[in-house]
Amino acid sequence: MYTMDMIESREELRVLLNAQTGKVGWQELQPHFARGVVIRVAQPMDLVEVAVCFARDEKDPLKQWMEQGLVASVTDAEAKEWLAREPLFWAVVSAPFVLVQEISAEK
Repeated sequence: MYTMDMIESREELRVLLNAQTGKVGWQELQPHFARGVVIRVAQPMDLVEVAVCFARDEKDPLKQWMEQGLVASVTDAEAKEWLAREPLFWAVVSAPFVLVQEISAEK
């Protein structure tokens, strides 16, 4: 685990978060959804860049992405759809949030 005072640069944080990404299914994400901490990151957003902004509390880009619907809390409807479809996601933790981005079938 890291704390912001341990990270000397934005790039170091980016490298750290990138190394902590992984593929997960919706089943593994459901407990986090129940706690209200799963954040959906739309394609073609850079999942790690969004995680960096969360970790550094960069409000301006986050607000803009949220207003555009590119970054948002996962809705009940999305959760039900994902439960039925069972897609895979790239995920990364930017505490307390779990950021997810659906892996498209083409990849």
